[in-house]
Amino acid sequence: MKKILLCFMTLATATMFYSCQQSSQVCHIEGTVNGEQYEGKRIFLVPFKGPKTAEFVDSMEIKDGKFHFEKDTTQMYTILMDYHYRFGLQPLLVVSEPGDVKVTIDSISHAMGTPQNDSLEKWKVRTEMHNRELMKMRKFSADLQTKGDSVQAKYIAQRADSFHLVYKNYTRELAKNMKEGVLHDFLKDMFPLTYQRKYPDGRVVTMNADTHEEIKQ
Repeated sequence: MKKILLCFMTLATATMFYSCQQSSQVCHIEGTVNGEQYEGKRIFLVPFKGPKTAEFVDSMEIKDGKFHFEKDTTQMYTILMDYHYRFGLQPLLVVSEPGDVKVTIDSISHAMGTPQNDSLEKWKVRTEMHNRELMKMRKFSADLQTKGDSVQAKYIAQRADSFHLVYKNYTRELAKNMKEGVLHDFLKDMFPLTYQRKYPDGRVVTMNADTHEEIKQ
């Protein structure tokens, strides 16, 4: 009897351990959507890369302003509302790494709760601030050009380029200091340092992605 009880306890412990191991590898995305008009509507989890057919896209119905997704593989997704009701809501990038991810879908959407998603959120905030300021600078330069002040327009355009370069280097440094993973690869691919240019005569040269000048070999 003792042997049977011991075997049962061992089996139960192993089962619990296996269940915990399985659970620890799952990403739980717990989301909220602000607005009663979205109740009962569908929200989608779409792969950032690769096929976006029904076979690879998950969807859930919003109930009581909430939705939930579970994934057991780590990759980047975009969370999107049904396109009929998407206006005014910001699509959101999210990394399905193991853990609990808290998501808010609104005019400014957020995802936090796991290391990569926390870092992605910080990068997103910086990116949105950068884009707003860069747009203002480029619009100002264009307005000056329209008014005939080409000298000042060129100066502002150069400042905008320098401002953008700071942001690009920030993104590159963020990727460099990040351990290998989905977010690392995403940021690393955002602003490569070089690119290839092919000339009509068949020559292929390496160009500096920031200055667009040829890198001499």
